[in-house]
Amino acid sequence: MIQTFSSTIRRKEMDAVLTCMVDEKLGPGELNAKLIQTVKEVTGCDGAVAFRSPAIAFSYVAKALDLEAGTQIMISALAPAWQYTAIKNLGFTPLVLDVHDENGLVTAEEVHEGAKKGGRLLILHESMGILPDINKILEIGIPVIEDISQSFGAVFPESAAGDEESAPAQQNAPKDLLPKKAGMAGLFSILGLEANDTVTAGCGAVLIAPKRREWIVLKRHTDAAPDTDILPDMNSALGFIQMKEFARNEEIRKSLYAIFQKSLASGKNRTFIREPGENSTIWSFPVVLNGSFKDVKQYSSRKEIEIRLAYDKSVISVLSEEEQAKLIHAKGLYLRTVLFPLYPRLGSESATKIAKVLGTLP
Repeated sequence: MIQTFSSTIRRKEMDAVLTCMVDEKLGPGELNAKLIQTVKEVTGCDGAVAFRSPAIAFSYVAKALDLEAGTQIMISALAPAWQYTAIKNLGFTPLVLDVHDENGLVTAEEVHEGAKKGGRLLILHESMGILPDINKILEIGIPVIEDISQSFGAVFPESAAGDEESAPAQQNAPKDLLPKKAGMAGLFSILGLEANDTVTAGCGAVLIAPKRREWIVLKRHTDAAPDTDILPDMNSALGFIQMKEFARNEEIRKSLYAIFQKSLASGKNRTFIREPGENSTIWSFPVVLNGSFKDVKQYSSRKEIEIRLAYDKSVISVLSEEEQAKLIHAKGLYLRTVLFPLYPRLGSESATKIAKVLGTLP
């Protein structure tokens, strides 16, 4: 059976982790610092901190922004469920937004409506590695926290990253300073390092401050963080090597995506739209089904391919049926979108089998 997800961990990643164990460098230390330095080099951010979970990372965002209890925080219905839980646990109010049917992303129009209902902050989940129309969202004037757990390495199109007329009100930045990389558009960004994220450390998240002003404020809080909040060196070692291997892994993922997309196009199902000129990240291979999930799952299983619902652990999955009914597009995608295996260790034989199945799905 070809599994939906499989680790991209290779020998060098395991060697790095084993070295930590042999040297008894298990807690936060030198390798955590190396991971952060690599993140800074890759993104161009001013500062970053690696925590043990995305929820912990968000709690430091709340501290840095000095959010008042009860603040309404906007999130996508298809964002990971930890966002909904973390917001509630910290004493804030989640305001769940619907998405666009063609890409599964929150739109500027939805954010604008959310702001009119009292939304004061947006956690922008860049689902499936696809990037939103960032300038239209920033122009609304609501602070944005990017979740780049699936979009790390993606680059905004020139139209979104270099249009002087649409300079984001949040940044007031000149043309040459407008954000181009995912994670550099908002006040902060969260890069999840969980098991199935694009870059994994086994667990954890890196909280990124793109600009110096936000980093100065954040650093005052993170300098006092207990070690129980900070990512241990053993996980940091894995994250560091994964970060170094990202370009290689992504090249393989993109090659597989092109093959799968071509095969899928010959059938009656579809995948999400990626805009021309968008250098998006390939996280997995989502398929929006035209028919029954049960039928497709049974068909794929007979061909020894495991698939799973793409959003079974998303925000909408923890909402009541009444709340779900208000999120028309998100609910449709929640029920009909599945993930097919796509990862660097897949191999040509398995890739060929998956491509054949994608073109013949019921």
